[in-house]
Amino acid sequence: MVDLSINCGGIISPSPFWLASAPPTNSAYQVCKAFEAGWGGAVWKTIGEPVMNVCNRYGAVDYNGQKILGLNNIELISDRPIEVNLREIAETKKLWPDRAVVVSLMVESKREVWHDIVKRTIDTGADGIELNYGCPHGMSERGMGSAVGQVPEYCQMITEWVMEASTIPVLVKLTPNVADVRFPGRAAKRAGANGISLINTINSMMGVDLDTFELKPAVDGKGGHGGYAGPAVKPIALNMVSQIALDPEIRLPISGIGGISTWRDALEFILLGASSVQVCTAVMHYGFRIIEDMLEGLTNWMEAKGYTSLDQIRGKALRGIDDFGNLNLLFKSVARIDESKCIQCNLCYIACEDSAHQCIDLVEQTMPRNNGSEISLQPRVRENDCVGCRLCYIVCPVEGCISMVRLDDGLQSKTWNELVKELPQPLTWDALRAFQRQHGIEIH
Repeated sequence: MVDLSINCGGIISPSPFWLASAPPTNSAYQVCKAFEAGWGGAVWKTIGEPVMNVCNRYGAVDYNGQKILGLNNIELISDRPIEVNLREIAETKKLWPDRAVVVSLMVESKREVWHDIVKRTIDTGADGIELNYGCPHGMSERGMGSAVGQVPEYCQMITEWVMEASTIPVLVKLTPNVADVRFPGRAAKRAGANGISLINTINSMMGVDLDTFELKPAVDGKGGHGGYAGPAVKPIALNMVSQIALDPEIRLPISGIGGISTWRDALEFILLGASSVQVCTAVMHYGFRIIEDMLEGLTNWMEAKGYTSLDQIRGKALRGIDDFGNLNLLFKSVARIDESKCIQCNLCYIACEDSAHQCIDLVEQTMPRNNGSEISLQPRVRENDCVGCRLCYIVCPVEGCISMVRLDDGLQSKTWNELVKELPQPLTWDALRAFQRQHGIEIH
């Protein structure tokens, strides 16, 4: 039997699937409805100082027929009174004792104010606290959100204040709007945090209306930067999660966030070190019901692979991450086209001809057609000139039509870091060409 239960920094839940702190977790009604649908936990929408939200606070990027490839928002924290939120958190936890109820907090940078809100949160019976150091708009202008997360010293100071008062696990939610996410992560570790959540939304501006010249979205003709989320941010989130997971100075449990829409997305985060995963935009798009496919998909995958717990797979992909200078220069692959699957759209030819290395030709061939035949153009790879860039593989619309085939024997390896130690310094083009000829690497 597959066991999906997890422990993320001391916060236990029946599955890794949590709702992120966002509009879907703004009330007891919503969170309880989510738990009924099968979600393992929820991070309550951030509570804190009084705010008023504006109308027209969402914007989206649609692409090639797909709605909400990316979602931008200028929504602030909960606009409901703190007392109402705390009461509903307590009620929800009593109704769902087996689910993880985590409370996201953001208040002004004063020790006594943080102590007060932490103690009141603990009184609700919540399982944990998440410190919102990530909001890139609205609250950051008031000295909160990313204004804290972008300064490791502030991150450490406020987390220390929280740890002084907290008797339940504390997760620190990091902003991606930094040069190196490891520095605030290390600050959270020094302060004694129990875990790290990342990423929060990315600072962004969605676009301009070409008729009115107003920003999208516009609030009575004006707009500004907001937080970007959705499927488009997943690669950025995966990179930052792996950076935190690999840093020897951090070594804290991770709650992964950013563009998770399916169980496959969630699994990628887990394979890169996450214990729990948080979902927002996909729920805003499709509703709480997506949890059914997430639970079923992850369970079926684990059964098929022979795994019984998430502990067996957490972080297994981290071993494949390395610096560019440690990649094998002698690894050789080329593109091959399965002509039986090719629909002769010629996208591979165009991409290679205009943007890569001009190693695909269009070859005339005669094709039988009803009562006769016709001449068609079939793309074919000149393997001697192919550098294995993989662009044709990416643009091909037919699954399995183009494959990347390994040509080297796999017995030899030479990295750039090794190469520069062996060849004359300073390294010259002639020396590099000689190395290429020695190992049979095509020179272009």
